[in-house]
Amino acid sequence: MKFPDPAAYIPSVPPEWVKRLAQIGLTAKGIVYCLLGILALVTALELGRDTREISRKEVFLFIEELFLGRALLLIVSVGLACYCVWRLLQALTDTEGKGTDIKGLIYRARYGASGAFYGLLTFMAAKLAVSSGSDSESIRQSFIAEVLQKPLGQWLVIFGAALIGLGGAYFIYEGISERYRKKIKEAGLGHKAEETMIKTGKIGYVSRGAVWGIFSYLLLRATLNAKSGGAESAFHFLESAAHGAYLLGAVALGLICYSLFVFIEARFRYSSR
Repeated sequence: MKFPDPAAYIPSVPPEWVKRLAQIGLTAKGIVYCLLGILALVTALELGRDTREISRKEVFLFIEELFLGRALLLIVSVGLACYCVWRLLQALTDTEGKGTDIKGLIYRARYGASGAFYGLLTFMAAKLAVSSGSDSESIRQSFIAEVLQKPLGQWLVIFGAALIGLGGAYFIYEGISERYRKKIKEAGLGHKAEETMIKTGKIGYVSRGAVWGIFSYLLLRATLNAKSGGAESAFHFLESAAHGAYLLGAVALGLICYSLFVFIEARFRYSSR
């Protein structure tokens, strides 16, 4: 029995509301990576922030502490929710036209995994936005540590670490091979802007992949030690290495470059369709 493809009910050119979801979601994603890079850069410059405090959670807590921080955090949550929905639409309805062959299904599975991941980030940010100040500290507790205590929890974390490692390798490959070049060309930018975007994307993707790769390694190590970590552990790992401040600074600038790439993608996504 052949099941109908949900993509058959979506126009080949994504409707306007899907384009808006993508733009809002990509902008929110860019904000998160930009702040993550800035917080890491502050640490690299030794301005008083411990790398063990830096994570996506810390980004959300940083926003919360700003003037009107909860309102800003709620806005970021809505943006990330838009990104999550857009990714799931890409996976389920094939808005990118990847098809139903093996290669297309792999792309769509990747979109779905991305949607699920950012769904968790959305939940985390929204929970902080509506929680009281006393509750914020409890939200810092590690999700990974809780999973490790469950039946088969260790294997689930190992599987997650493997997926994160593969994701990191893919981002590095994406940056080195410049596979995103076609997407930039389709945006219709000028030659100088295109070249700037390509260079920014290369640095950003490689830096993002490096952080994911280190996080994967630390996650595997944490599984053996029944401890947990995150992006903050990856940054602490870099800082404690030889010439750690320089490495951390380079990765921080790379993440900021990636956020700029995402901001520009938000502006020009689907502009050629």
